[in-house]
Amino acid sequence: MKESDLYAPVKALLEGQGFDVKAEVGSADIMAVRGDGPPVIVELKTGFSLALLHQAIERLKITDLVYVAIPEWKGRSGWKAFVANRTLCRRLGLGLMTIPASLEKADIHIDPTPYIPRKNKKRQDRMLKEFQHRVGDPNQGGINKTKIMTSYRQDALRCLAFLKKHGPTKASEVAKSANVERARPIMSDDHYGWFERVERGVYTITPKGKSAAKEYKSELRALK
Repeated sequence: MKESDLYAPVKALLEGQGFDVKAEVGSADIMAVRGDGPPVIVELKTGFSLALLHQAIERLKITDLVYVAIPEWKGRSGWKAFVANRTLCRRLGLGLMTIPASLEKADIHIDPTPYIPRKNKKRQDRMLKEFQHRVGDPNQGGINKTKIMTSYRQDALRCLAFLKKHGPTKASEVAKSANVERARPIMSDDHYGWFERVERGVYTITPKGKSAAKEYKSELRALK
């Protein structure tokens, strides 16, 4: 599909809404005007790119009504990419159209409106809790494909260190002595495979836990 293939479906859509539509007006791929209202500008591209977004943002100097028009997504991965780019367009205040391979019509997914972000208070509280509970700054920003030292992992390491030193212990005692309020669910859920229950309410460490104690030797020292 070429950029020029996208023109007719977009033109038909806008004309169906009462706009007078013309191509290649100044720097705009498409410009549409209806009565005395502000102009609508549409930028055509065969796919999302940083260049497309730069162009569209530049057109916002001319009018608030700027759309980007691209071919419709293909497959599951295409849909996921489209959803992410749709969110980006919304945040930039841009409208978004797609055109199917049949070129029968253009579909509007979002209209250009000023973006007012809605804060996620629960997520903010969860991140603040993690920040406040985490000891020190054990991770390096920008590193991928590595184990992140979360406050949960730090608490699990405290439990591990206590059991390694004292042997099988009641969860309530681990919670009190290791200062880990959530010791019981950590050892019971055993996400890391470090713990096992030897009798009701009593836990010890597994061979994997012993290996982890060696692996996290420096981290355990920092938590003392």
